[in-house]
Amino acid sequence: MPPPKITTLAEMAARVPDGASLALGGSFLHRGPFAFVRELIRQRKTDLEIIKQSPGYDLDILCRAGCVAKARAGIVAMEGNFGLAPWYRRAVERKQIVLEEHACMTLTAGLRAAAFGVPFQPVGGVHGSDLPSLNAWAAVKDPYGSGQEVWVIPAIQPDIAVIHVNDANELGDARVYGTYNWDRIMSRAAKQVFIVAETLAPVRSFTDRPELTLIPSFMVQAVAVVPHGAWPGSCWPLYEVDYPAVEAYMDMDRELSLHMAHAPERQERVDA
Repeated sequence: MPPPKITTLAEMAARVPDGASLALGGSFLHRGPFAFVRELIRQRKTDLEIIKQSPGYDLDILCRAGCVAKARAGIVAMEGNFGLAPWYRRAVERKQIVLEEHACMTLTAGLRAAAFGVPFQPVGGVHGSDLPSLNAWAAVKDPYGSGQEVWVIPAIQPDIAVIHVNDANELGDARVYGTYNWDRIMSRAAKQVFIVAETLAPVRSFTDRPELTLIPSFMVQAVAVVPHGAWPGSCWPLYEVDYPAVEAYMDMDRELSLHMAHAPERQERVDA
């Protein structure tokens, strides 16, 4: 049997070099690897590239802490309750980060190209948009003679995909209950995959129900078990969004250190 891949959150974040490109799983305030993101801030990581179709809190807090050099993203928001992501927006407006703006489908197409091992992926739905010209995307003619042109998105291969899951085992198999958003294609496109899990489950529970495995162990380099690691977001069906905590985070006059100090993984470290 392969050796266990269990590590601590701090050790996992330490494996991320400055300047790395990270694909972060989940969507908006739901099942994002937020404890991992906060650990990157604690370790003062810099010049990171963040890749995500629908980031919010994760990209925003990394921009707030000065960890980001570039973002490849579609919609970026804190959802309807809170509107836009203010520190991300400020970083873009002040040109503190480079933004490669995408639609969710174009970023997905780039990840698919990397997963499939091809240099680009066709995509529909961007005709009439400024995105192709902003990003210098190419168009190719249909080789089968229809006369139509289609935009093609260059491959996007993250250095590491970091996915927050409900359960993982010591070998690295991981499963998600409910919607897995773009996590599957992120895990197939990236050079490495890190898993942050709510619970460490027996290997037997995966072999008994293999159809529930979203990310198989052979793709995974490391697993950290962090209960409530998606806080202040949700992880269905375990817990919902902590809206008061998000509201407190959004207070522009409140120090980031106060928010960080209330994170569940920080409390566990202090209690230990």
